Order: sequence, then structure tokens, then C-alpha cells
Amino acid sequence: MWLRGSPIIAASQAPRFGLPGLTVRGLASPNRGATEISVRRLTLEPGTPGVPHSLTREEVFVATSGRATATVNGERHPLTKGDALLVPAGTMFSLANDAEEPFEAVVAFPVRGQAVTDEGTFTPPWAQ
Repeated sequence: MWLRGSPIIAASQAPRFGLPGLTVRGLASPNRGATEISVRRLTLEPGTPGVPHSLTREEVFVATSGRATATVNGERHPLTKGDALLVPAGTMFSLANDAEEPFEAVVAFPVRGQAVTDEGTFTPPWAQ
């Protein structure tokens, strides 16, 4: 049973969130009827540095275009189109784009998962 209207979340209706060098388009989340998994598309602009953080639940990134560098527990890993990045809960990581073109990915994160930074623990707005 769908909680809110149509089971389709049109790209044109997806809310946008922004941070310097990062654009997030929220697709599935509790505010849009999802009960288990939140999904978003992210675009990381060229030259955007990574922001180290961890999560209370695992997160999966699937690269759809461009390339980025994932730093997981201090180890750097290239991430390119078609690759998947699996980040276990409680693992320090960051995602940076040192390429000349934008990096894009689809990201899945369990509902009720939170981000943990030096500033505290919070639910990102695109996961609400």
C-alpha cells in the first residue's frame, strides 16, 4: 500500500538540497512515502573536497557518471561509472571530486540512518 499518492516520484518533483560543491536530489524517503530505504541522486562538482564523516547505518553509492575518490578508513579508492561503494556503519569516509567533470551517483541509505560529524549526529534533510 502506498502511503502518499502515486508510487512514482518524478525527477521534476524531487526536492533539491545543496551544500558547497554538492547537489542532492531526494528521491525516496519517509517524507515521500518510503518506509525502509531512502534513495537520492548526488552531483559532486569538480574540485569539491571530501568531508570526513561516518554513518549509523550502511550506505551504498552507485556511480553513474564521472569519477571521484572515496577515502574509507584513511585509504583512498577511485570510484568511476558503474562502480559501487559500500560504506559500513561506523566507518569514517569521505567522497571528493578532483576530476574535471561532475561526479554523479545514486545513493541508498536505510531510513532512520544518521550522519555523524565533529559537529554531532543528525539526519540529513534528503533522508527525511
